[in-house]
Amino acid sequence: MKTPLLMLSAACGALSGAAQASVTLYGVTDANIEYVNHLSPKLPTQPGFPGPGETRMGLTSGGLSGSRWGLRGTEDLDGGLKALFVLENGFGLDDGKATQSGRLFGRQAFVGLQSDRVGRMTFGRQYTAIFDAFSNFSPSGYSTQYEPIAAQLGLDFRSDNMAKYTGTFGALTAIADWSFGNGVFGNGETPGQFRRDTGYGMGLNYFSGAFGLAFAFNRYDPTIPTSGGVGNFRKAGVAASYSTGPVKLMAGYRWGLNKGGNGATIVRDDYYWAGINYQPTGALGLTLGYYYDDVKALGGANVPNPWQVSFIADYNLSKRTDIYLTMAYVRNAGINFDTSAVSFANGYFLGADHSTMTAIAVGIRHKF
Repeated sequence: MKTPLLMLSAACGALSGAAQASVTLYGVTDANIEYVNHLSPKLPTQPGFPGPGETRMGLTSGGLSGSRWGLRGTEDLDGGLKALFVLENGFGLDDGKATQSGRLFGRQAFVGLQSDRVGRMTFGRQYTAIFDAFSNFSPSGYSTQYEPIAAQLGLDFRSDNMAKYTGTFGALTAIADWSFGNGVFGNGETPGQFRRDTGYGMGLNYFSGAFGLAFAFNRYDPTIPTSGGVGNFRKAGVAASYSTGPVKLMAGYRWGLNKGGNGATIVRDDYYWAGINYQPTGALGLTLGYYYDDVKALGGANVPNPWQVSFIADYNLSKRTDIYLTMAYVRNAGINFDTSAVSFANGYFLGADHSTMTAIAVGIRHKF
C-alpha cells in the first residue's frame, strides 16, 4: 500500500486554495543471495581484463525490481488539468549506497501537466519512449537482474534533460521524447554543439482485447569517449503479445545500428526476444524468457552471437511482499550479454576461459 504524506498534502491544499493536491511516498526494497559461475574477477578498466572465470556468491540488491524510494504528487487545476511531479531515488539495499552514479534522484526526476483530453507533457530525467513502448512486452517486466535491457534498448533508456509527451486515445497510446543532452557518455547541452548528446524517439502501443502491438524508434547522438566525436546510435523495433486466461505470450524484434563520429560502424545487430508469463494460482507467477542477438557487424571483429534463457518463479506472501527464485543461462557472453561488446551495463563479465555463464538467485521483495 502506498502511504500518503498527509501533512504535505494538507499544506499543498492550503496553498492552492480550492485546488486539491496530494503527495505520496512509495518504494521497493529487494535483495537476494546470488550464485554466479565463470565470472571474471577483473573489470574493463583493469589490466588483463577479462581474467579467468571464477565463482561468486554474495548478497545482491535488486532482483526483480531495483531498490528505490520516491515521492510523487498531483494537483488538480480544474477543467480536467493536473500538475504532477515524480522524484525517485535508487539505492543498493546490500550497502545502502546511491545508484545511478550517486545521483540523489537518479531513477526519475520530472514535473509536468496532464490533460484528460490532450495527454501528458513532462520535463526532466525520464524513461525514453522506446522503454515505455516495450514495457508491456518484456517477459520479466524489465527485472533488474537477468534481462538484457541495455542490449535491447541502449544505455540511454533513461535520459536527462528530456521533454516527453504521452497521450492515450482509446486503444492507442502515443509517446514521443526529445532529450536536449543526455550525460551517459558526455555532459549534454554543449554550447555551440546543439546535437551533441541529444536524443529523440517515439513509440506506439495498441491494445484490443487479448492482443497487444508495439512499435518504437530511438536515436541517440552520444559523445564517443575514445575520440570525443559525436556518434549516431539508432534502434527501431516491433513487438506483439497475446493473453488467454492465465497465460500471456510475447515476442519482439529490434534493429540496431551504432556509428561513430567518423561514420564507421561500431555495432550493427538484430535483437530478438520471446517469453511467456503463466499465473497458475493467484499467488504464484512463472516467467520464461529467451533472448538472442544476431551481431552482423562489430567494427572489424567477428564475434559469436550471444543468447540467453531466463526463468522466474515469484510467490506473493501478501499484496506487498513476495519471495522469488530467478535463474539465467547465457552462451557467448556474460549474463545480460555483458562482454558481448553489445552491452557492458550490469557487470557480469565472462571469464576469458569460458563461453557460458549461469546465475541463480533467491530473494525477497517488499513494496511500500
